[in-house]
Amino acid sequence: MTGRDRVKAALTYRQPDRAPRDLWALPYMSLFRRKELEEVQRAFPSDVGRPELSPSASDDDLQKLSKPGTYTDEWGSIWQIAEPGIVGEVKNPVLADWVALDSFQPPWSLLRNLDLSYVNYACEKSDKFMLSTAGIRPFERMQFLRGTEDVFMDLAYGTKEIRRLIDIIHEFYLAEAAIWASSEVDGIFFMDDWGTQQALLINPDLWREVFKPLYRDYCDTIHSAEKFVFFHSDGNIEAIYGDLIEIGVDAINSQLFCMDIESLAEKYKGKITFWGEIDRQHVLPFGLPADVFAAVRRVRDVLDDGTGGVIAQCEWGKDNSRENIEAVFEAWLD
Repeated sequence: MTGRDRVKAALTYRQPDRAPRDLWALPYMSLFRRKELEEVQRAFPSDVGRPELSPSASDDDLQKLSKPGTYTDEWGSIWQIAEPGIVGEVKNPVLADWVALDSFQPPWSLLRNLDLSYVNYACEKSDKFMLSTAGIRPFERMQFLRGTEDVFMDLAYGTKEIRRLIDIIHEFYLAEAAIWASSEVDGIFFMDDWGTQQALLINPDLWREVFKPLYRDYCDTIHSAEKFVFFHSDGNIEAIYGDLIEIGVDAINSQLFCMDIESLAEKYKGKITFWGEIDRQHVLPFGLPADVFAAVRRVRDVLDDGTGGVIAQCEWGKDNSRENIEAVFEAWLD
């Protein structure tokens, strides 16, 4: 099977010859441990590809993270990088004062100038399952624009300004989803981090009222072009797993080890593809390869019966050893 065939077989429960592989390398790895990264990628080739907008797009993005400092994002907020290779945080949100909302506009020029010809070329030349880059993230964008604490207060009080901002962001991301849906990618990725270690960041009923309709619109737009929907969230999101399945998400990347993996499998196996992951809070940074094998075995015991519905994904960050990352993919072949 090609990578594209393998991922599609996993998504549709058509018995892939093995679980598809997908390694997420955080910016630190590409900046400071590139040789190790490339060697592991050669030993365990990914079945998922991510086409870039241009030949130098990833290098340009990495340069912002190569040393401590600040930069202004495309939406106007100022970020601070405290440690090389580590994604920073917004320190000066452009909408810290709601007065600025009256004149605020999203960066429509990004979409007007979005040229996907290189993306389409890469898709046509590759036999991997090609997945769009992550741009659509309404809840996180609200935080980047307004500040996290203020966003929670605004949502709690239901201010008219936060509703206006949601509409502005959603209009932009719907347009972005439609553009990517017109490309040659196989799947489209969107994301928002919703979980704490124990539960959702907001009341699940509020999530269903405010954010579920937005996500449904993205899923409908993507599916109308016969593309697959991939979604990522950190934290414990067990409360909304069923909702994400209901609106049409095809694959969810979530922190399984923050939740009851066995319970998730009992409720949702066969209804969604579990797109990783292996415990990156404890096992990958602090465990031994034997611990990694045990973690993969726990996932496989309840999710991997050979019919599909799983993708062997893990994340490689600064504090993870090469041996543990290799152990993940070896365990999926065991």
